[in-house]
Amino acid sequence: MSSIVITLLVLVLLVVVAVTVVMGIYNKLVTYKNRYKNAFAQIEVQLKRRYDLIPNLVEIAKGYMKHERETLEAVIQARNTASSGLQKAAQDPGDATAIAGLATAEGALSGTIGRLFALAESYPDLKANQNMMQLSEELRSTENKVAFARQAFNDGVTQYNIYKQTFPPVVFAGMFGHGSDATMLEFDSVQIAEAPKVSF
Repeated sequence: MSSIVITLLVLVLLVVVAVTVVMGIYNKLVTYKNRYKNAFAQIEVQLKRRYDLIPNLVEIAKGYMKHERETLEAVIQARNTASSGLQKAAQDPGDATAIAGLATAEGALSGTIGRLFALAESYPDLKANQNMMQLSEELRSTENKVAFARQAFNDGVTQYNIYKQTFPPVVFAGMFGHGSDATMLEFDSVQIAEAPKVSF
């Protein structure tokens, strides 16, 4: 074999190896991005369930807490704001602004629900209401599911960000539309410490 043929074979082999490596990087970026998007979809399911429980909770409370209209309206307003924030974040879970908006709205919602339950302590008949106790239990269960789903999302975001910041993916990430880092969904630690107590 002549040296020209050997050189061509080596060049072809190098091109094939380079293309294979670049394809692998692209596929891994897409895989990791889809994993965190799927994890966000699980958060979305649980938050929608939570948002569906809140109006029922307010309706039950309304019958007992006639003089607490401002608090009840604040809960519904916070729920609507959080629902709107979820819709924006669901469109692009990698959008840092949308994720931050959702986190802020969720913190406000947790705060208003906490105030509602604190006020409910003053109404023994409400505390003893079977429907209220059932909704409280469902809400508590949903809060736990949100926490697990959020952890899976944050793990996915971390894995994606770490991979795309390493070499050689960092060289190609921007070219493949993976320029900016994904943002984790963090709730205010004060809000977590004051999570609504739903034991009736």
